[in-house]
Amino acid sequence: MSDEVKIYKGLDGVVIDESKLSLVNGTDGKLIYSGYKIEDLAEHALYEEVVYLLWNGHLPNATELEAVRAEIAAGAEVPAPVLAMAQMLPKDAEPMAVLRTLTSALAHYDDESEDSSPAANRRKAARLTGQVMTLVANWSRIRKGLPVIAPRHDYTVAQNYMYMLRGEAPEVNAVNAINAFMVLLTEHGMNASTFVGRATTSTKSDMHSAIVSAIGTLKGSLHGGANTEAMRMFLEIGEVENVGPWFEREIKELGGKIMGIGHRVYKALDPRAAVLKDRAEKLARASGNGKWFDIADQLANLARADAYFIERKLYPNVDYFSAIVLYTLELEVDMFTPLFAMSRMAGWTAHIMEQTANNRLMRPDVLYTGAMDLPWLPLDQRP
Repeated sequence: MSDEVKIYKGLDGVVIDESKLSLVNGTDGKLIYSGYKIEDLAEHALYEEVVYLLWNGHLPNATELEAVRAEIAAGAEVPAPVLAMAQMLPKDAEPMAVLRTLTSALAHYDDESEDSSPAANRRKAARLTGQVMTLVANWSRIRKGLPVIAPRHDYTVAQNYMYMLRGEAPEVNAVNAINAFMVLLTEHGMNASTFVGRATTSTKSDMHSAIVSAIGTLKGSLHGGANTEAMRMFLEIGEVENVGPWFEREIKELGGKIMGIGHRVYKALDPRAAVLKDRAEKLARASGNGKWFDIADQLANLARADAYFIERKLYPNVDYFSAIVLYTLELEVDMFTPLFAMSRMAGWTAHIMEQTANNRLMRPDVLYTGAMDLPWLPLDQRP
């Protein structure tokens, strides 16, 4: 029977719907958000401009930009009971698991949580984008025993994140680096977490549930957790002079994997990786500590010259150099993926609203390969 049915393992090549949100061209290494090249957006756009673009289909004018910035900032305060819950969680809890739990709890304090009308979903999208930012920034503080800091209504998302994280006026270079990271990670077609979020939405479930589904999916090391694993790999290598021996042992002899090199879609250089490599190098040189960038760059060069990587068209992806950017900014390694989730909120919510506007329940099939027509045996006759 299996010979009669074509199975698309991992849903490779399956097109499930139309979308106006992004184009991921893996063959040519291109990424487009609603008509705009990712390189231009990463260079020039505020995260809020990209948020507005995905939610509305066009870039904002100055008045519209200020309105969406103010809306996200004003809705970013987290209800006191949710912050109290955060204080009660184990301080060594996995941060993405914490974010999953607390995002779910937000629904109980949102009067529109069960209202999936277009207007309500648009308002919830703004609130959730701000609230997830607040939770991500403050979990770093809570688990260290530091006081929670409320978001400022006059800041952008990147400014507020750094302000709440550090407890002081944010430094411009750090804000710019976080903003660029967030723009690059905002949206990426029908990736695993976006697909799961849309699938949840297709059942006519609510936006909070869909976002929790997406967060749980992003948590995996083959998806959002890859940048954390990449940085742990660089830390394991430790010094630039160890790159060559590590590559020979872990990759050539043991057949290991370089985390952050290779992508399910891209068979050319991930355009986000090219932008982040430049950012990572500039940050590293400015910080006076270029070791981690040099380790990553030398390892990427070894892979680029290796027949195995060349044959399979394996190039650095967004996770590879984003790990260096975030580590240079002194973010904790296990907080990389929550920052990814915070960045992806605009994309997830845009997909949820797009799915809601033209919905059909997702119900793929599966080929059964188990036994058939087994005889029923009473309990006392079973072996």
